[in-house]
Amino acid sequence: MTTEVIIAGMSLLGTLAGSFGGIYVSGSLTQYRLRQLEEKVNRHNNLIERTFRLEQECAVLEERVRAADRRIDGLEEEQA
Repeated sequence: MTTEVIIAGMSLLGTLAGSFGGIYVSGSLTQYRLRQLEEKVNRHNNLIERTFRLEQECAVLEERVRAADRRIDGLEEEQA
């Protein structure tokens, strides 16, 4: 009877070690994947911010071009 108890105890320890090992590895993989996803999100957000700034600068430059065109048109009218 004692051998059965010893075998049952060893089986319990093996099962517990395997379960906790699997949980640990799974948790580590999940943390790794979350870090990778956060990096991708940060790169995406940075791209969105840069695009927004470029669009603002483009709008300012377009307005400057329109103003220059108006000044040129005004000068051409004075010459005519």
